[in-house]
Amino acid sequence: MQLAMIGLGKMGGNMSARLLRAGHSVVVHDRNPAAIAEYVKLGGIGARDAGEALSLLSARRIVWLMIPAGAPVDETIEALKPGIVAGDIIIDGGNSNYHDTQRRAASLEHEGIALLDCGTSGGIWGLENGYCLMVGGADDAVSYCEEIFRALAQDGGYAHVGAAGAGHYVKMVHNGVEYGLLQAYAEGYEILNASSYDLDLHKIAALWNRGSVVRSWLNELAERALKDPANVDALKGFVPDSGEGRWTVQEAVDLDVPAPVITLALLMRLRSRQDESYGAKLIAALRNEFGGHAVKK
Repeated sequence: MQLAMIGLGKMGGNMSARLLRAGHSVVVHDRNPAAIAEYVKLGGIGARDAGEALSLLSARRIVWLMIPAGAPVDETIEALKPGIVAGDIIIDGGNSNYHDTQRRAASLEHEGIALLDCGTSGGIWGLENGYCLMVGGADDAVSYCEEIFRALAQDGGYAHVGAAGAGHYVKMVHNGVEYGLLQAYAEGYEILNASSYDLDLHKIAALWNRGSVVRSWLNELAERALKDPANVDALKGFVPDSGEGRWTVQEAVDLDVPAPVITLALLMRLRSRQDESYGAKLIAALRNEFGGHAVKK
């Protein structure tokens, strides 16, 4: 099949490469001309902008967006509108808020254009191992694009999960679960690291991956990362977030669903960005005021 890939970062670039390997025709565009050139060398067809990418496709046209959530998605859709026609399909494979996806899908539907949302997981390993794709949108458009989804996904790693927005909703909750899992592993390894025992964390990670109930792909990555402890020691403990953990917590509140683990994992990410916590300083000051407890200057 033929499609255009807009956005050739770590995800969009690898996905383009995987599609080209599978024999699909891929028109590629990115704001960075060097990225376009890289994937043209692999067999892609370069485009200078989103409009040209669309013009290089034949009907029924498919444009896949792998760009940051929010305004960039709306701006790219607007850039496509002069050339897009009824029957064409836009796939948003980024981490958009599902409310935005519902709004965009409803607006485009009036023009006969389908918007599919594809929650995409697999990271940099997806190129070789395949991705996990959570797809939302109209049945007809999903069926038309299924050959592309199957080329990108692991065996069994693609599903049409519901109407417009459902793919991004499922990916949102997926990322919330990821927050909790990462935090649990982080706390466990930190306890081991602080122990009075001289523990080999790499050896323990490898052990836990053989028959343990806590074995997982994340722990396999921990085993890999801990092979040289200096790799971890050299990092600053600053953990960003893409927004999906926040949205998951907000959704839990809106649905009256208790989600303390995911919520606390999100708060720990926020704490990781503070070199010094003003709140912690205030607690120290108050303890000194009411109890004369020692403080550190």
